[in-house]
Amino acid sequence: MIKIRNLTKYYGDLCAVNNVSFDIKKGEILALLGPNGAGKTTIYRILTGYLRPTSGNIEVMDYNINDHMMAIKNKIGYLPEAAPVYKDMLVYDYLDFVADIRGIEKENKMEHIKELGDLCGLNEVMHMTIDELSKGYRQRVGVAHALMGDPEVLVLDEPTAGLDPNQIVETREIIKRIGRKKTIVYSTHILSEAEATCDRIVIIDRGKKVADDTLEGLQKSLKKESFEDIFMKLTKGN
Repeated sequence: MIKIRNLTKYYGDLCAVNNVSFDIKKGEILALLGPNGAGKTTIYRILTGYLRPTSGNIEVMDYNINDHMMAIKNKIGYLPEAAPVYKDMLVYDYLDFVADIRGIEKENKMEHIKELGDLCGLNEVMHMTIDELSKGYRQRVGVAHALMGDPEVLVLDEPTAGLDPNQIVETREIIKRIGRKKTIVYSTHILSEAEATCDRIVIIDRGKKVADDTLEGLQKSLKKESFEDIFMKLTKGN
């Protein structure tokens, strides 16, 4: 469904992403794992059209980023690490605003917002301003924003960063529910999160891909070491 080929991105003399290639299958939950500064966010920004690569290409359902970026954007919902929400708006009003931007037809808009409220656990806070919400609930609003218009691919950048343990568990459950119907790729540096949620793991270190397998496959290839030991070994202890 998504093909990333020889992706490279330089910022001046700094190589943030170095010749990275991997595929993401339809219906898969893939975790892009790596220490801070590994290049995960840069890959996402290229995939979602916020940056142009220095070289290489990405295809999403046979559309490539060089020629069909707008078509790709219509198929992807993206949640950056800091959810880009307007904190002075009511939750419902904000989702209504996003629905208008996404071109949701008026007769379908209310039902679509209700469905997202059910999925993301927002119905009890629809009347509150986003500024009143905990960070966990603000992240849920961001997830609902990313899901508006029913995109086929969901890209989440550090979706549990800064959340407390209960909020992390709740966010994982939302990701699992969404993953029953969509392709999800998300980044994290929390090992237990990837272990609990994903179907496959791609590990990035210093801009390079250093592993691509299921957790079981990684453990088998490295003699059933713990996930933490695998991560430390592949990322040179960073």
